Amino acid sequence: MTALVEISDLAVTFGARRVVEGLDLAIDRGESIALVGASGSGKSVTANAVLGLLPAAAAVSGSVRLDGRELLGLRDRELSAIRGRRIAMVYQDPLAALTPVIPVGAQIAEAVTVHQRGLSRRAARERAVELLELVGIADPGRQAGALPHEFSGGMRQRAAIAMALANDPDLIIADEPTSALDVTIQAQILDLLDDVRRRTGAALLLITHDLGVVARACDRIAVLHHGRLVEHGDVEPLFDRPRSAHLRELLTARSLPTQPRRAGGATVLRITGLRRHFPLRRGRVLRAVDGVDLELAAGQAVAVVGESGCGKTTVLREVLRLREPMAGSVEVLGHDLAALSRADRAALRRQVQTVPQDPAGSLNPRMTVADLIAEPLRVHGESRAACRARVEELLGLVDLPADSAHRGPTELSGGQRQRVAIARALAPAPRLVLLDEPVSALDTALRAGIMDLLNDLRDRLDLAFLMVSHDIATTRRTVERVAVMYLGRIVETGPAPLLDAALHPYTRALVAATPLLDVRAERARTRHTLRGEIPNPAERIEGCAFRFRCPVFAELCGADRRRCERVAPQLLPVGGQRVACHHLPG
Repeated sequence: MTALVEISDLAVTFGARRVVEGLDLAIDRGESIALVGASGSGKSVTANAVLGLLPAAAAVSGSVRLDGRELLGLRDRELSAIRGRRIAMVYQDPLAALTPVIPVGAQIAEAVTVHQRGLSRRAARERAVELLELVGIADPGRQAGALPHEFSGGMRQRAAIAMALANDPDLIIADEPTSALDVTIQAQILDLLDDVRRRTGAALLLITHDLGVVARACDRIAVLHHGRLVEHGDVEPLFDRPRSAHLRELLTARSLPTQPRRAGGATVLRITGLRRHFPLRRGRVLRAVDGVDLELAAGQAVAVVGESGCGKTTVLREVLRLREPMAGSVEVLGHDLAALSRADRAALRRQVQTVPQDPAGSLNPRMTVADLIAEPLRVHGESRAACRARVEELLGLVDLPADSAHRGPTELSGGQRQRVAIARALAPAPRLVLLDEPVSALDTALRAGIMDLLNDLRDRLDLAFLMVSHDIATTRRTVERVAVMYLGRIVETGPAPLLDAALHPYTRALVAATPLLDVRAERARTRHTLRGEIPNPAERIEGCAFRFRCPVFAELCGADRRRCERVAPQLLPVGGQRVACHHLPG
């Protein structure tokens, strides 16, 4: 049987830079195939070559055939008839595919009528509602009238998938469709893509750098490295016995070794009953943090994990402000923030530094690396000679070459920029470092290197790390303790191994949603996908806030059910951890 798509000897160059070289790949009807590789390996360029969306500066050679028809060299009008009709695209950021000022349903209807011109407006709207229902959006008739900003991230991605399905395409290209989503929403989107593929018969080309996603969702894998195809075949045997060094490197990076646990020293950070509410219009209040207790010792790392909107980043900001909290107390290095004078606060600020999520957005592109690292030192009055010596020392600490000092951030790779951000945070010699999703913007291989670096620095400098993350796979191997947050409150906390023996149904759902690299185990395990998304923190919720998504609550009745509806569970000790749940297993 002839393949649906045949790519032969594809090469793409931009000036003197060859981005894709000699690529041969076939995609069969109804199959799911992953195109994996690090950033810059040519994954997205390959997809755009298939769609005819490369910029004019790109020189393309080779062949791309759809059902035997050559696509390279077609005029734009001919390609437009194929895009959306035969081949559809789902982007990493659904806002790139959705117009912000047009209702979602109208945009899907427009995608239908572009290729089905005889269809009435009413029929197109009915098709849009049908597609929203197909992708699992509740009350699709009403939601069709909503604007994209009124949807959550997961709902926007579902809407983008609905738009891609508007004309029953033969091939869906999904470019990192879940990399910006929480693991629970990622699980929902992967299940949706698999269900859509089986129900419609469309082939799926999934572009990703997450091999766990590949193990969960794909039949075959094609590995790109510097624009060349270095490995290609069925997922299971290649994961068991990778032939290329690059795939072995990616698999090893995803399987980070567990770090030895440290006992810790004196208390560096103590948070008690922390609350941070934000007033909204019409007397409403957003309860971002609603009674959080945390403790962190010198030399230890604690991770706060949970979905977007749970309040974990607000906790970091409350510590970083070094000001009296709205309610509760925060002690840093034995100092109660409520009692600090301005001079005390300035002195303490040297001891508390942060590493941002996206170094590209936090590093001034007009400054050199040396100036960026030295800036915190100059703020605190250090001499030029002291700054120069400290910069040289820090470049060595974060494994950057000395000549990096004279380069700008745009001349560095993503991993190198994150190393600069780490060096900048370490410049004033802090004792507490706040890590805001420190590796979420990086590829799998780069994540491993940065986490290894952070662990090494913690050991050498006796640092304390407070990290927020939604990446369970990375978190569980790099910290001593974990606190799981849901809707402003901690629902489970304890030593990091609690993730392997979680008691709270929300923690169990987070762990279950994280794909395994063992293909057979991943596909054989019973999945309990967490439905829905985190409720609006501006809504006042009585009782257990998790009950709306809780699989345990769904099975309750009578007094047990009423207790969950009326009484908020408190954190209570259970073995070596603390759990806030009325109905623990066993």
